[in-house]
Amino acid sequence: MSMSFPFRLRRAAAAAFTAAIAASPAALAQPALPVPSAPVQAPSASGDLPTGLSADLFYRLLLGDIALQRGDAALAARAYLEVAQELKDVRLARRAAEIAYATRQRATAEAAATLWLELAPDAERPQQILAALAGGGPAARDGEVGAPAEADLKARLEKLLADQALSGAGVADAFLQLNRAFSRQGDKAAVYAMIRDLAAPYASSPEAHFAVSLAALNAAGTDPAMVAIALERVDRALALKPDWERAALLKSEILAKRSTDEAVAYLSAFLKTQPDSRPIRGALAQHYVEQKRLSEARTIFEALAAEEPDVREYAMGVAILSYQLKDWPAAEAQFTKLAANGDDGTAQLYLAQIAEETKRYEVAITRYKAVTEGDRAWLAKLRVAAVLGKLNRIDEGRRWLADLPAVTIDQRIQVRQAEASLLREAGDLAGAYAVLEQGLAEFPDAPDLLYDVAMLAEKLDRLDVAEARLKRLIELKPDDPQALNALGYTLVDRTARIEEGRALIEKALKLSPDDPFILDSMGWALFKLGRYDDAVVYLGRAYAGRPDAEIAAHLGEVLWVKGERDRAKEIWAAQLKDAPDHPVLLETMRRLSR
Repeated sequence: MSMSFPFRLRRAAAAAFTAAIAASPAALAQPALPVPSAPVQAPSASGDLPTGLSADLFYRLLLGDIALQRGDAALAARAYLEVAQELKDVRLARRAAEIAYATRQRATAEAAATLWLELAPDAERPQQILAALAGGGPAARDGEVGAPAEADLKARLEKLLADQALSGAGVADAFLQLNRAFSRQGDKAAVYAMIRDLAAPYASSPEAHFAVSLAALNAAGTDPAMVAIALERVDRALALKPDWERAALLKSEILAKRSTDEAVAYLSAFLKTQPDSRPIRGALAQHYVEQKRLSEARTIFEALAAEEPDVREYAMGVAILSYQLKDWPAAEAQFTKLAANGDDGTAQLYLAQIAEETKRYEVAITRYKAVTEGDRAWLAKLRVAAVLGKLNRIDEGRRWLADLPAVTIDQRIQVRQAEASLLREAGDLAGAYAVLEQGLAEFPDAPDLLYDVAMLAEKLDRLDVAEARLKRLIELKPDDPQALNALGYTLVDRTARIEEGRALIEKALKLSPDDPFILDSMGWALFKLGRYDDAVVYLGRAYAGRPDAEIAAHLGEVLWVKGERDRAKEIWAAQLKDAPDHPVLLETMRRLSR
């Protein structure tokens, strides 16, 4: 049987450098609504206030100005509101509403926005604020009073929609705001029911059907019945407004719940009638990425970047996809351009990673040291040590790590992990284990340290320690599929407690049913139990989801035992191209070929 491979490394490999290359269809489908305003700056007393004020009113406005300048937003908002109520001044009502809403003063925000709407019936912003307050937005969450009762809320929203319709303004914008207003509500089923009922009188409005569809999708989870409702309502919206991009994006997201292939087919068909639609093309590219059709996704982004060369997101999409395709020259050229045109550290970090991937280690070190922005700077500093390790400059790497200004607990833990990784890569497993144990003594319940110690203990044949650490991790995080999988796989691969391990893996699989590595573990457990056909099913799904060398080793071994040796050799040969030194794959091939 093949030897186990550290789960930390497997997990890291699965998650490494998976930056988003385009807004997801779900995000694009969200109504484009104003976000809460930034805190309002203190107004100028000259030129922005009503004229002819009494001394008392002027004093109260001045009090509001001073309060705002001193950071007392509550006093400022109340002062502006009181004067606005006396003068019926829309400017002061607006100011009071924005300050109160931004600083989560529900009662004041509601009163000010109501006054603002009375004075300016056509203004959209007070309607948005009131809808957000009604739906539990920031001010309702932490404000002065609780949210209104559901019945009252529903009645107010019904009136708002009816008033919009009667005024001739229409209800389209109002419906597009509803889901955003309710976005912070935890009970998505109740939100769906509310929006469905509000939309009922407006069967001819595509926006009403869109709102219901989006609410149904948000509430669906894995419920196929709700997914079907979401699809039916977005189809009704598209029947009324066939070329509506936003609805098409929403439909693609709903279809993707069932099958990415369906989403791709739909977007491809939509593009036949709207070939120039950039949002649709971007969504199609995203689905291509999910299907691992990276070249096709890159082609789309290249076209988008050519059409709009000033849109950084398109250029970044081309660069990241080139990186994922391991087209190093193209990736390096793209990221170099991006870095030259202003960078938050992302492009420079990718350039360092490219140098590392192409074994230009001194260049990689220089580039990592050049990353100085945000969280990426810390990651880059840790990577310097890793590259020093690849140059076998272990002591230099440890000194580098010792000198890092680790401030937070997470950073101190990461330094321990990085030092252990240096030693592990140098073959000093015992030294790596000692470093991690020191970290665990300092932070006894740190999940990452528990996990890493367990994996190294397994490599050192200290299975009792590995099991104890993983059990403690599961106590702390009982629904962590990776922890359950790690313990389950260790029991399956290294002990005779195969059924016990399989049960843990099964639990992990329920929590994360499509994880290739958990599928691999289940396939390996079934193989150990002699259920070869079932094992091939799970291992085949795992390999399709992630053509990983260890998964290939397992799948090939099961096929070999089943007598399908040519197929096993084909799978191994394919992986050897990308991972010629993989220990599990090589050990499996040597053992079975003897």
